[in-house]
Amino acid sequence: MQPITIRYLSGHDVAALELANDEILDAVEQALRAQGEGRTVIEPRMHLVADPDCGGHFNVLRGYIGPGNNAGVKVVGDFHGNYRLGLPSEFGLLNLFDGRTGQPRAILDATGITEMRTGAVTAIGAKYLAPSRPRVLGHIGARGTAYWNVRLLDHLFDFEEIRVHSRRADSREAFGERLALDLGKPVRVVDNWRDCLEGADILVEASRLEQPEPLLRTRWIRPGALVIPYGTMSTVEDDITDIMHKIVVDDWGQCTVGPFGCLRRHVDSGRITRASIHGELGEICAGRITGRERDDETCLLWHRGLSTSDIALGVAMLDKAERLGLGMELPYA
Repeated sequence: MQPITIRYLSGHDVAALELANDEILDAVEQALRAQGEGRTVIEPRMHLVADPDCGGHFNVLRGYIGPGNNAGVKVVGDFHGNYRLGLPSEFGLLNLFDGRTGQPRAILDATGITEMRTGAVTAIGAKYLAPSRPRVLGHIGARGTAYWNVRLLDHLFDFEEIRVHSRRADSREAFGERLALDLGKPVRVVDNWRDCLEGADILVEASRLEQPEPLLRTRWIRPGALVIPYGTMSTVEDDITDIMHKIVVDDWGQCTVGPFGCLRRHVDSGRITRASIHGELGEICAGRITGRERDDETCLLWHRGLSTSDIALGVAMLDKAERLGLGMELPYA
């Protein structure tokens, strides 16, 4: 047997790749299209609460993308109180395998991957579901995925106004300053949910609540807006689904399992079913169902995070790292 090696990409290596906005969006949209064409396998994520007193949990995501024969498993910890320890809220590792033989290919720091691919799904969803000329973005949350939400959305739409809010003043101010610097435009930092979201064309909620709380009021959503709430704990009111013309998810199988997510109780109570939603985002990307059809449609995208998005972005990073000679080759067998 020939020697087998695996490539390890640290967080520093991932950052050094400097993936462009379009590189990220293209990789993730290709995976969504493959999903819509039925050429992926997505196992619903598993949750592990190791110690309830620690205020966090682990997510385990598993999947396979037929084009390219790439399989992967990502484990990511999500601990909302880590800021008290000077640590990021999320740590993750992605393991990539050859889907035909099971041979391991790479281990990548998945913290950056999680942030980028989440922002990419938010932006790709908006590409198909946002009103034709969105001017105002309202964004709740300042964690790592929040940065990529705003960066990639603005890359597509070049907003006239960006509003941001998070519960901690220090984090929201730093978040606003970073965005203003990187995007080259003013970012309005506000101290409450209403001023951030009311009347916006695109509303994104990526909060980090410890318990469900209805902070996103349905009455703030203007007709024709796109709402993308994906915080771990639900922040929406029960009647939010009553005003939606289209509800789109990333994967219905993931929406039916686990205790977390903005529409968790809507699914558990039967208020939302597979028959009542418009469909999955991958079906739209593949052209099998429509996206937004009129500017007066009010739409909602609920994405819980896809293993295939992690895998696709991880493969794109691995390919670029091999071309640039980044990362470390480790002996396997």
